[in-house]
Amino acid sequence: MRDPRSNRAHWRGRWDGAPEGWHDRWAYDWPEPRRRVSARARLLIPVVVSLVLQVPSSLYWLLAQGPTPREAVGVFLALAGPLALLGARRFPGPVVLVVSLLGSVDFFITQGMGGPPYFALAFAVVGALVRRARAWAWLSVGIVWAGSLGLGLLLGREWSPVGVAITTFGLLLVFGVGEAMRGRREMLADYRRTVAQRRQTEAQAERVRIARELHDVLAHSLSQINVQAGVGLHLMEKQPDKAAEALASIKETSKTALDEVRSVLGVLRSSDRDPDAPLVPEPDLSRLPGLVASVTSQGIDVTLDSDVENAPQAVQLALYRIVQESLTNIVRHSSAGRAVVSLHLEGADYVLTVDDDGVGLQGESAGDGRGILGMRERAELLGGSLTHSASPLGGTRVSARIPTKESR
Repeated sequence: MRDPRSNRAHWRGRWDGAPEGWHDRWAYDWPEPRRRVSARARLLIPVVVSLVLQVPSSLYWLLAQGPTPREAVGVFLALAGPLALLGARRFPGPVVLVVSLLGSVDFFITQGMGGPPYFALAFAVVGALVRRARAWAWLSVGIVWAGSLGLGLLLGREWSPVGVAITTFGLLLVFGVGEAMRGRREMLADYRRTVAQRRQTEAQAERVRIARELHDVLAHSLSQINVQAGVGLHLMEKQPDKAAEALASIKETSKTALDEVRSVLGVLRSSDRDPDAPLVPEPDLSRLPGLVASVTSQGIDVTLDSDVENAPQAVQLALYRIVQESLTNIVRHSSAGRAVVSLHLEGADYVLTVDDDGVGLQGESAGDGRGILGMRERAELLGGSLTHSASPLGGTRVSARIPTKESR
C-alpha cells in the first residue's frame, strides 16, 4: 500500500508552472507541524508567559519600595496587559490598542520600573498581524509611540536618545517577527487551497476518464444487444433458428460487457494495487479483427485495412476505442450497409479513418455527443486530433491523427 507520506509529498509539489524537478525538492522542504496546538492553548500561552515575565518584578518593586501609588500602578499594568490578551482571538485590533496605551501609561508613571506590559505588547502585536488586523497593529503602536514621545516633550520630559532608539528597534523587531509569521501563514493557506483545488481537479478528471471508459465499454455492447434483440424478435416465428443465433449473440456480447465492467470496478475497488497500474482494461490493436467481426455479424459489411501492429499501449488503447465508438455510431445512427476502417503510419503519425455509406451523423451525434467528445479527448490527450466530415462512401468519415511516441 502506498505510503501516505509519499502522497503528501506528491501533492505538495504539484504547483502549476513549476520548473521540472523543482516541485519534488520543494515538497520535502516545506515544514509542517506534526501536532497542532489547540486554539485555547494558542490563546492562553501568551497570557501565562506575559504574567510570568511581568508580575514577579512588579511585586518585587512593590515590596522593595513599599506600597506607593507608583508601584501599585506598576502591578496593575503588569496584570492588565496579559489579561487583555484573553480577548486577542476575537478582538485582535482593539486588544493591541489597549496594550499600547498601557505601555504609554507605564512610560509616564512607572518609567519602566517593575513589570511594564512590553511582553504583552509583543504578543498583542504578533497576534494582530497574524489575525488580519495589520492596520490596527501598525496604527495603534505607531500613533501611541509617536504620541507618547510628543507628549513627553510638551511636558518637559527628557527622553534618552539611546532609550528611544532601543525601544523603536524593539518594536520594529516585533513587527518583523509578526509579519514573517503572517506571511508564512498566508503562504501555507495558499498552498493548502492549491492542493485542495488540484485534488478536486484530479478527482474530476479521473471521474471523466472512468466515465469515458465505461461509456466505451458499454455503448458498443449495448448497441449490439439492441440490434440482435430486434433481429430475434423479428425472426422468432418465421426463422426460429436465426432467432436462436441472435439470442446466443446477445448472451455472448452481454457476457463480454459484464466482464469488462467487472474489470473496471475490480481495479477501482482494489486498495493495494500498484499506484502506476492502469485504472481500466486496455484492449490493443490485436482485438480489432474481433471488433470488426462483431459488427459484421449485425449485417454491416466492415472492411479492416491496417498495417500497424506495434504501437505504444496508450496509442493502441486510444485507436481501439476510437474505432469501437465509430462503429457503434455507425450501427446506431447511420443506417449504413458498408464501412471501411483504415489504419496506417504516415510519417510520424498514426492515421486512422473510419468511413461508412450511411446517412451521416446528424444533430447531437454529429459532434456534441459524449461519444464524439470522448474520441476527441482520447486523441488530444496523446497530442493528436480528431475530426469528422463527409465520407467518399457517401456517409460520415471519422479521422484521427495521433503522433508516435518519438514525435510527441
